[in-house]
Amino acid sequence: MKVGVCINFDEITGMSKKFQDLKSEGFDNCQLISWKPELWTNENAEIINSLIEENGITISAFWCGWEGPCVWNFYDGQITLGLVPPEYRAMRIKNLCDGADFAHKLGVKNVVTHMGFIPENPNDPQFAPFCVAVRQVAEHLKKNEQYLLFETGQETPVTMLRCFEKVGSDNLGVNLDTANLILYGKSNPVDALDVFGKYVINIHAKDGNYPTNGHDLGMEVQIGKGKVDFRALFQKLYELGYDSYVTIEREISGEQQIKDIRESKKYLQNMIDEIYGG
Repeated sequence: MKVGVCINFDEITGMSKKFQDLKSEGFDNCQLISWKPELWTNENAEIINSLIEENGITISAFWCGWEGPCVWNFYDGQITLGLVPPEYRAMRIKNLCDGADFAHKLGVKNVVTHMGFIPENPNDPQFAPFCVAVRQVAEHLKKNEQYLLFETGQETPVTMLRCFEKVGSDNLGVNLDTANLILYGKSNPVDALDVFGKYVINIHAKDGNYPTNGHDLGMEVQIGKGKVDFRALFQKLYELGYDSYVTIEREISGEQQIKDIRESKKYLQNMIDEIYGG
């Protein structure tokens, strides 16, 4: 199992330093996160390919954002996030397909995104057309021999599983964000593995606490300081045969973020070595 970290691709000029910093911190892999379709050009793909080769970095997944409004709470999030809102669906299908094509130029097979607040009720009139949209994206990725990964959090594990069954594509998977299931109050990541464990292809190592009101997500915190039981999580992942990437995500900035990532790397690696016999 390989521990990596998330890297934001928000402008091409800063990417050389980001990959150098990644290497200097002892990482050899990352998820590349981008919310700017205007950056997904052939020229930028060539630059990034040169940088990852120069620094010996593997991009384990491309986290593909999309255009339009996005509000990360329980009210406005329902009507702004992912492929669920019908008024943004066509635009975001194109965003995800374009992002996947960019990732393909980088040799990246896993494309991750938030799908939005998938309706819990399968009889909801938006559930079926949402699944049609997911299938359209999945079929495009299949031409590139890529997987479409749902990042966990905005739906219950059973809702995600139901969506996979409805869509029926064999290139769907899960990017298990260990904190998001807690931050959104949907589940805990250990028990969620009983539902969709066989679909987990990549992991965001993140920690947090449950919501304390009905409007706002719970608070993300440093790994080891929240409600995620990482020991139980890795034990179950080991039993499931998962032995791929674990990507640290710390959603703050500045020196504290760097400090927390360093501590998290040690914390996670020690636990992985203990359970996996490193």
